[in-house]
This record gives sequence, structure tokens and C-alpha cells, in this order.
Amino acid sequence: MNNQDQLLLATTHGLAICKHGSDGWRVSRRELPGSFVTSVISWGKVILAATKDGIFRSGDAGDSWKAVNNDLSIRYIRWLAFHPDIPELVFAGCEPAGIYLSRDGGLSWQARSEVNEYRERLDWFLPYSPKAGCVRGFAFNEARGFAAVEVGGALISDDFGETWTLLAGDQASRNVHPDVHSIAIHPTSEDLVAAPTGGGFYLSRDGGRTWVNHYPDCYCRAVWWNPSDPGHLILGTADWVDRDGSIEETRDSGLTWSEISTGLNLPWRHHMVERFTQVGDQLFAVLSNGELLVTSLESIVWQRILPEVMAVHAVAGLDLTR
Repeated sequence: MNNQDQLLLATTHGLAICKHGSDGWRVSRRELPGSFVTSVISWGKVILAATKDGIFRSGDAGDSWKAVNNDLSIRYIRWLAFHPDIPELVFAGCEPAGIYLSRDGGLSWQARSEVNEYRERLDWFLPYSPKAGCVRGFAFNEARGFAAVEVGGALISDDFGETWTLLAGDQASRNVHPDVHSIAIHPTSEDLVAAPTGGGFYLSRDGGRTWVNHYPDCYCRAVWWNPSDPGHLILGTADWVDRDGSIEETRDSGLTWSEISTGLNLPWRHHMVERFTQVGDQLFAVLSNGELLVTSLESIVWQRILPEVMAVHAVAGLDLTR
């Protein structure tokens, strides 16, 4: 990571844009004041920020913004994702559970009606909200994509997100747990999929047709998968919802786990890791209490950064060279 890189922080109180200098990270400016920002993504100068009341888009690295909500019948957006190879192809997951697709970099959106039909027919739900479930994660590898549904299971697409099909979701050992909090696909194979859930950490080696629970006694929401080593994963673990959170890793595809706590006082009694995001050669961890941690991936030593930014929900890098 070079000192020209910037960091975008989605927070309860708007969007914080941060710069890295010789003295570390600092807030350079704040945007979207008054908005509860749930997710943020960027590609070049384009930034998309999801909120509880729609999506905002900037085409000039955050200098100006406009709402892009005309096509959104559901405006509580939980997560945003670009397709990694097609930046104009963008996905929004919402609450109640649904998926919107944009083919023009977030200027316009189209609902995927089959997801709405699953939500209504299968009575998806959230234990903490009256809404009918939510889509809170995406992962893509070429034409294949996956979406994480809380509480509903995992969705798969094999046509660049045009249509979605529900994978089997129950607590049998060969199916993924229905309380899916996020999802990852390894860049080396569209068949390697990982899912942190409310009932353990699941891996599939056949594109989600069958799953193995590699950490049954675990409640987890976040995973980082080493793009150069499919056997190396970092997982945010807990005993239950925001209870005794920790960070662990495996280097043998989940057969064994060990705590990676240098720089931390673990376990956290009342919070856990909510999201992992890699930016350059650094790994950021957003905690469920809104704090932000970072470590170099070369040597895992965690440190808290930007304590003046409260209630962080998501992180994205802003690389203006792309």
C-alpha cells in the first residue's frame, strides 16, 4: 500500500474518507452527513454508498453525490459489490431480502424477481427485525456468483447475476446452514466456496452442491481467504452473537484452527468481527462494536486505527489509478 491510497469508511454517521501518511491513517473529509451508511465500494473515481434509505453515487471520488434510487422499491440496502472483472456490473443486497442488479455502474437498477419470490414463499426472517430476511454478502468468479441470505441460505447464479437459484439450506451436514452471514469464492476455482454462518463455518468444493462444516461449535460472520493459498483462511469466531469473539486461522482448509491474537486482548466479551476486507497488502477487520482493526498480511499484528471514527460498518479502498 502506498501513501497515496485512500480508505472509505461506511459509518452510522455518514462516509469518512481517510488518507494514509507517514503518521498512519487520518480522516481527510466526511461526506453524506446524516446518512446511516451500511456499505461502500469504489472503482476508480466511482464510489457507491449504500444506506438505510437508498444508494448514493459519486463519479468524481466523492466531491459530489447524487441519489440513484428511482428503480429501488426497497431502499434499505445492506451490501454492495462490483463484479471483480466487470466494474459496470454492480449488485445490491437489501432488507427485506432482495437483489438489485446494475449494468451501468450503479446509475440504474433492476430487481431480481425470483429472489423476492423465494423470500415470500419460504418465509425468510430476521431474529432482530420485522423484515423478511436480508441479503448481506456477494462473491463472484467469472459467470458464477453467490449471495448470502440471513436467514434463508445461499443463492447461486451462473449467468453473471441475471438469475438466482436457492441452494439447499438446512442443518444437515451436507447442506449449508440457513443463517448465512457472508460468502466467499476463491479466485482459483468457481467451485471453492466458503460461508460463515450462525451454525459454523462451511466449505464447499463443488460449487455449493454439498458442504462440510469445518467449525461446528462456532458462530461466525466474517472470513478472509488467501487468494494465493486456498488452504489459508482467517475467520472471525464467537461463541454466540457478539459473545466471546476471537480471530482464528487455518492453513489446512479448516482441519485445524489457531488463534491469531498478537496486538489484541482476546476473547472480546461483547463483540466480534463483522467483516474482513483486504486493501492492498493489509487486512482490515470491522468489529461489531464499530471499531476498526488492521494488520499487514506479511506478519499478523493487529492494531486499532482511526478511533475517532465511530460505528464503522464497512471498508473499501479508493484507488484512483484504476
